[in-house]
Amino acid sequence: MGNRTVIPIGPYHPLQEEPEFFRLWVEGETVVDIDVNIGYNHRGIEKLCELKTYDQIPFVVERVCGICSTSHPLAFVNAVEDLADIEIPERARYIRSIIAELERIHNHLLWVGLAGHFLGYNTVWMWAWRYREPVLDILEKITGNRQNYAMMKVGGVRRDIEDADIPDILRLVDDLVPAVDMFKGAILDDPVLHARLKGIGVLTKEEVHNYGAVGPTARASGVAVDVRRDDPYAAYDLVDWDVVTQEEGDVFAKAVVRVLELYESVKIVKECLERLKKTKGEIDVKVKEIPSGEGIGHAEAPRGEVFHYVRSDGTNRPIRHKIKSPSYTNVPTFKATVIGGTISDATITLAAVDPCYSCTERVAVVDKKTGRRRLNGEDLVRLSQEKTERIKRSMGL
Repeated sequence: MGNRTVIPIGPYHPLQEEPEFFRLWVEGETVVDIDVNIGYNHRGIEKLCELKTYDQIPFVVERVCGICSTSHPLAFVNAVEDLADIEIPERARYIRSIIAELERIHNHLLWVGLAGHFLGYNTVWMWAWRYREPVLDILEKITGNRQNYAMMKVGGVRRDIEDADIPDILRLVDDLVPAVDMFKGAILDDPVLHARLKGIGVLTKEEVHNYGAVGPTARASGVAVDVRRDDPYAAYDLVDWDVVTQEEGDVFAKAVVRVLELYESVKIVKECLERLKKTKGEIDVKVKEIPSGEGIGHAEAPRGEVFHYVRSDGTNRPIRHKIKSPSYTNVPTFKATVIGGTISDATITLAAVDPCYSCTERVAVVDKKTGRRRLNGEDLVRLSQEKTERIKRSMGL
């Protein structure tokens, strides 16, 4: 223990857009242990939703995460539609998938660009931003917004996609393919990236299951888990696409999965647009009220499964709303991937799971042996107040 040094990453760090705290114990340049602390952000989204109507909540949960903002409202409306046994129109199913996949494209391009920036490969960063812009332009054309699209509602979608706009959208989507080819070549054929990323931050299949990892983090380790295929929603069971996996589980494999998923998202968007031209009718079943009961809904966000639970007492707002995001299970895998690596690899290993810290804003303290909750909300408030008093005393206040 005498030769160990503690290196803190966070709660505020240039690489992290939001506050989280990682304490690394190192011997020389090698990481030998780590403590992961999540939950520094708390905005009370779940409680806020219990004060809003079912029509207002999609706008609130859209703010859980800025760059995958349609995933949470999609999971929420899926949960309410499960509760109320609502079948949405086919046209609305296609529109939901189009919005979700366009968001996946811009999210993966953003990740690739930031990864290039963190590695000092700023050419990739600039390319990614250049080709992400047309995707945001498409989303603005369809929804009126480049982010926070306000499209999802219980029973369907809020706005239609006009037939006259479909050719322009298809052209812009087709233009993405050569750009994706370029990114694929830049990553798969670059010997520097191979040397820098292969064998770094390896997450094994066993650890994927132990931590419950999801999304590209799991698929890069050979675990073919994807909500769009495993429990289809929107139009994912109506179109042809494939789940992308890699076997190595390292940072390079996570990059490859995201780049190859861009091709699948383009396929889904194009097929949904083609089918939309042939599918006429309503985009919303105009739900009047929600019965008593409970429902679950999930969606495959760019980072993995988003899960929402909703309980209703028959009024116009839920009495309980619970959210679980992919980062809540993906970020703790850092403990399995960073130990044994070097300090210089720690930040890119963390960045490889594309962490969103605002998604990890709540915690439950559970006994691992019995599965029972050990601390309730009042206990956590009491502990927080006691800690504050200890800090004040230590400072002589």
